[in-house]
Formats: sequence, structure tokens, C-alpha cells
Amino acid sequence: MRSIPYRPLVGCSLFLCAAAALADNWPNWRGPLLDGVAAGAGYASSWSPAEHVLWRTKLPGLGASTPAVWGDRVVVTLAVDGKDAALCYDRDGKEQWRRELGAEKPGKHKKATGSNPSPLTDGRRVWVYYKSGELSCLELASGEVVWKTNLQERFGADTLWWDLGTSPVLGKQAVIVAVMQTGPSYLAAFDRETGTLLWKHDRDLMAPEEAAQSYTTPLVAAGDPAKGEPAEVIFVLGADHVTAHDAADGRELWRVGGFNPEGNRLFRSIASPVLAGEFLVAPYARGKTLTGIRRGGKGDVTATHVAWTRTDLGTDVPTPAVRGDSVLVCTDDGRLECLEAATGRTTWRGELPKNRNAYSASPVVVDGRIIVTREDGHSSVLAWPATGKAALPEIVGEGTVDEMTVATPVCVDGRMFLRTHDSLWCIGTKQASAPGRKNKE
Repeated sequence: MRSIPYRPLVGCSLFLCAAAALADNWPNWRGPLLDGVAAGAGYASSWSPAEHVLWRTKLPGLGASTPAVWGDRVVVTLAVDGKDAALCYDRDGKEQWRRELGAEKPGKHKKATGSNPSPLTDGRRVWVYYKSGELSCLELASGEVVWKTNLQERFGADTLWWDLGTSPVLGKQAVIVAVMQTGPSYLAAFDRETGTLLWKHDRDLMAPEEAAQSYTTPLVAAGDPAKGEPAEVIFVLGADHVTAHDAADGRELWRVGGFNPEGNRLFRSIASPVLAGEFLVAPYARGKTLTGIRRGGKGDVTATHVAWTRTDLGTDVPTPAVRGDSVLVCTDDGRLECLEAATGRTTWRGELPKNRNAYSASPVVVDGRIIVTREDGHSSVLAWPATGKAALPEIVGEGTVDEMTVATPVCVDGRMFLRTHDSLWCIGTKQASAPGRKNKE
């Protein structure tokens, strides 16, 4: 693989991801297209506990998952009285239902909980997953349990050193979960409606010790017939490899290795891959590398399909966002850098205010702006540099909720939902949103 040094360019040809504007919903962790791009306009540029808070709900337990939003429903996962649970609110902050499930398996790390995986919904059902291995399908309208299963009881114990973080993803027929750990690793697909196991594909790639452990979330995308792909493809990053799978049966289509040439035993992965057109961009090496991979091929395509590698830039925890043919990287210590997906070259870069707190939440792009949130609950709002200009991203606003935050902000129809470890905040302007209820403790 060839290494590309940092080379600043003038301008960046950008265009808004049209598909992200198709619906004012946020059905899963990274938004409608798993790219971190939100629709809508009229969002607040500044906020604080005393400004532009439409409502705040104190949650009855801890969680770190990003909310799923569909229509008037906002769903979060958390622990309630020692149980895995899901809570649903309407957009005015009124609780609609709560559902307690199996016994909670608490988090170990100070940033994590037993409810790190984010819920996902198709507008009729909602699927929730927990560190305990519990995977449940609920009715979005009522919270009634449609089906449930426990992956650890069926397929083996959790051997992760830290706290399970991968979120489930939806295919056309299945809800799919990746389990990548020291010991048996696999992908499992369950029928969305019945919970029947459709297939299970082992994914043991012989990575050393902790490098075999991954907290990343897979990507599901429509296949490209021109590249010989099936109708639907799953892309998975972890255990020193990217693999592509047929969503119909889980079989591996191709793989790219070489992410850990020295066999480092501690290269667990947290940030997830992103898809920009025909290129998959994979962060790795605890924030030290980024790799651009051209889709397609069969078998081991490491020698033929790696388009570029950056060894001077990376992200360990925040997953990049994709806007058109550009990839936006937010590093854990607060650097922003925009890359061309096809070449890996930097088109602009900027620095966020220095602070001892790191960034775990992933960046969100909405209405020509970028929202990045620190672990202390402070957010910066930046204007995306105009096309054809060499300007750096300008900070045009900031907000704070002064609470531990690792979940990604959710932007829907002029409202921003910020989930902290123990609260759910709704941020907006009176013009963008109907009045809500304030500070429900």
C-alpha cells in the first residue's frame, strides 16, 4: 500500500447528499444513509441549559446509545433497575412507553454502559441490542415485544476486554449483528419480522489478541452489478481486515488485509468504516491510519483494490462523515480534516478549541454546517468552507449541556436531540420547532 503525505489543496468540490433529504427521520446511529448527514434547516447555532432548550428529560438509568427517531417517536436504550430497557418519547418529550427486557450487563469503562449499541427502526418496528447479548424487536408504536433472542446464550460468551459497542444494522430482509472478539467471531442475520436465524457466518481472521476485538458497526449498501456484486452487500471492519459479504447468505465476497503489518496485539478498532461512492474508507491502528479501498473483486484484493493509505491522519473513536465525494474526519483530540474519497488528499483542515476532554461522538453534517461534540457535552458548530475557496471551517456557534456525552447528535426537522449518559435534550428554536416542555426532572 502506498502512503500519501499531507498536501493541502485549494477548494473542495462538494455537493449535498441528496438522498439524506428524502425523509426527516434518523433511523439508526449514523442517519438515513449511515453517513452522518442530516436533512432539514433552521437548527439552533448556539445553546446552553438556559438557551434554546425545548425540553430536557432526566432518564431513569444510564446509557450511551444514540437515539433513533421516526415520525413523532424518539427511542433510546438504557438500563432501568438492573434491566436492559428501551424508552420511547414523542417529539415534545412526553414518554410514550418503556419496555424492560433481560438482566443488564453493566459497563466497565467510564465512558461506556451496558447500553452502548444504538437502536434502529424502519418506522414500524424498532430493534435494540445490549452488552448482555439481548437482541429484541419491539413495536415502535407500543413497545410490545415482537421477538427476542440472546446471542451470547446461543453462540457463546462475550470475550471483549471492554464494553460491547457495535450497533445492529438492517438489510432488506434481516437485522444483522457483527460479533468480533477474542474467540469465536461471526456475523448473524435474523429475520426482521420473526427473529428466525437466517444465516451465521464465522469471521475468524487470526488477528493477534486484542486486535481481534472490534466495536465497529457494519455498513449495508445496495450492490453494484457493474462490479459483480450481489443485490445487497455488508462491509465489516475489524480484526485487521475489511471484509465484504453477501447480505443474502453472509458468504465472504472479498477481503483487504495489511492493516496491522507488525502484528500489534492491541489494535482493537472502534471507529467504523464509511462508504463514499465506490470507495470504502477505513480508520484503523488506534487512530493512526486511514485506508481507501475500491469496492469489488473476489477473494483477497489487498494488492489490487487499496487506492490510498494515510499514515499521518486517523481517528480512533469518532466515525467520519461523508458529504458527496468528501470524507470528513474528526480526530479524538479535535482536528477536522476533509479528504477526497478517491485519492485521500486533504482539501481543507481546521482545529477545534483546545480542551482536555476528547471527542467520542461522531461528526454530523447538516444545513451546510458541521456539529462536533466533546465528551463534556460542549459542541462546536462550524460552517463548511465554500466551494472553490481556501477558507478554513469557521466556528459559527457553540453549545453546551454540561453532561457526559459520547452519543452522536441527532438532527431531525430543525430539532437536535442530544443524548447524554443520563439525560435526553431537545435543542431548537421556536421558529424551527413547536414549543416543548422544559426541564422535566
